[in-house]
Amino acid sequence: MAVELAKDAIDLGIVVRDGAKALAFYRDTLGFRHEATTPMPGGATMERLWCGNSLIKVVIPSGSRPVADAAPGGIQGAYGYRYWTMIVKNLDEIMASCEAGGYKIAVPKTEIRPGVTIGIVEDPEGNWVEFVSG
Repeated sequence: MAVELAKDAIDLGIVVRDGAKALAFYRDTLGFRHEATTPMPGGATMERLWCGNSLIKVVIPSGSRPVADAAPGGIQGAYGYRYWTMIVKNLDEIMASCEAGGYKIAVPKTEIRPGVTIGIVEDPEGNWVEFVSG
């Protein structure tokens, strides 16, 4: 059996400590379109942001907080989901904007093979966000 997609994109949930910092990164710096603020069970809040056809769900817990942090260190830091990737047209502008915003550049702009260049930035929670051009 293969997955039969009803949407040509994914929805990605990111649980954060600081909703304001997450929105400053994803909405204000990267320019994701904010759709709505939605209450969730248990008192959490979800900020729904669009990245193309993908929905980025920034979840801000309230009351009891998650008991563990994601392991730092990006790709080499731990097993499991470690980063996500966007194919972009304006890599130079994105990297400059992230650097000007004070976000950690995990991997500076690097040509990984002829015609393909990447840059990786840490969001405020230390999650890696990869941008690929080429």
